[in-house]
Amino acid sequence: MNTTHIKGIGFSLIFAVPAYYLGQAYPIIGGPVFGILLGIIAAIFKRPTSFESGIHFTGKKILQYSIILLGFEMNLFHVLNIGAKSFSVMIFTLLTAFLVAYFIGKMLRLDFKTTTLIGTGTAICGGSAIAAVAPVIDAKDNDIAFSISTIFLFNIIAVFIFPFLGHYWGLSNTGFGMWAGTAINDTSSVVAAGYSYSNEAGSYATIVKLTRALMIVPVCLFFAFFMTRRKTNNDSIKLAKIFPWFILWFVIASIVNTVGILPVSVSHILGNIGKFTIILAMSAIGLNTNIRTLLNNGLRPISLGLACWFAVASVSLIIQHIIGLL
Repeated sequence: MNTTHIKGIGFSLIFAVPAYYLGQAYPIIGGPVFGILLGIIAAIFKRPTSFESGIHFTGKKILQYSIILLGFEMNLFHVLNIGAKSFSVMIFTLLTAFLVAYFIGKMLRLDFKTTTLIGTGTAICGGSAIAAVAPVIDAKDNDIAFSISTIFLFNIIAVFIFPFLGHYWGLSNTGFGMWAGTAINDTSSVVAAGYSYSNEAGSYATIVKLTRALMIVPVCLFFAFFMTRRKTNNDSIKLAKIFPWFILWFVIASIVNTVGILPVSVSHILGNIGKFTIILAMSAIGLNTNIRTLLNNGLRPISLGLACWFAVASVSLIIQHIIGLL
């Protein structure tokens, strides 16, 4: 960061702060969504060109730093806690999300980046996964805005219909927790749906959701390799060129938290800073989003999001039924 970025960062902060508090007041919606919305509204009005470099820096680099900080709230032991059967459900739903995104995205003639972000957000953990993969595939701000908006819509729907369907079908607490943890994207929405079903379901859903979030690492590495091959068409590729280094620091931060090197209170503070900087980055992304383009192309991303969400929710229940988790 240099001094030319300060104005743009400060301008983004003007929208990130109210977005943060709105997210606290309405956690089902969440701060990142409010950040994008406020930024999009502000983007309608003309602003000084001296803000542009800082806004761009916030939406790209600070976004990566926020992912690193989120690692301080990740615990690698969660992977062991959910068990082999539960992990298999997670793998099937992840593959389903990407396959459906690929084929339906082609049918809807959506570009590769929007398709990838919606598939990633559905497969892993909503906004955080989109934020992690976006810089790896060089996604544009409009692509990120489409994806975040789409994921948000189905998060809200899931909070209301999942508990009702779970009770109607008579799902066990573990079965519902696994379903919510694998088929609802944002953490706050998973928690809201899980605990509205039962305390046991809420606890299990949260563990599954946090474990699912760790899939960010292999997915980012896959897309880093894919993007480099796509650009170079060369078999001899240097690891340093394809590796998204912020993901390495995310893993290191997760290890630090898992082994307890830092006090819990410090890790919690760093994680909260990461959550706020995601809101800051999303505000900047909103500031760089063209609302006309968003409105003109909004229906196709939503259709893709619906297809991915329905497929993942269905596969989660099917696999659980096959292996006897329900």
